[in-house]
Amino acid sequence: MAKAWTDPKDPEEVLDYLVDWAKPLAGDTIQSSTWTLPDGIIAGQMANTTTTTTIWLSGGTHGKDYKLVNRIVTAGGRTREQTCTLKCRTK
Repeated sequence: MAKAWTDPKDPEEVLDYLVDWAKPLAGDTIQSSTWTLPDGIIAGQMANTTTTTTIWLSGGTHGKDYKLVNRIVTAGGRTREQTCTLKCRTK
């Protein structure tokens, strides 16, 4: 799966980003969530509900696009990954 957050992040902003897993979970629920981030992006608080994951991000360099990977493990024992693209642009 691939996802692109459409609103670019300014390098000076600290913002939260959400992944909605409800449809691919098809009734299963999230038990745990981890993130893999590229150099230059800094993770803050991370949280999840039974169907969504959220991460707070800071940093970045103007003009760069970053690929972040969210991996979840479900109550049913499944492991799924979502690659998310974050564009970094000075506003």
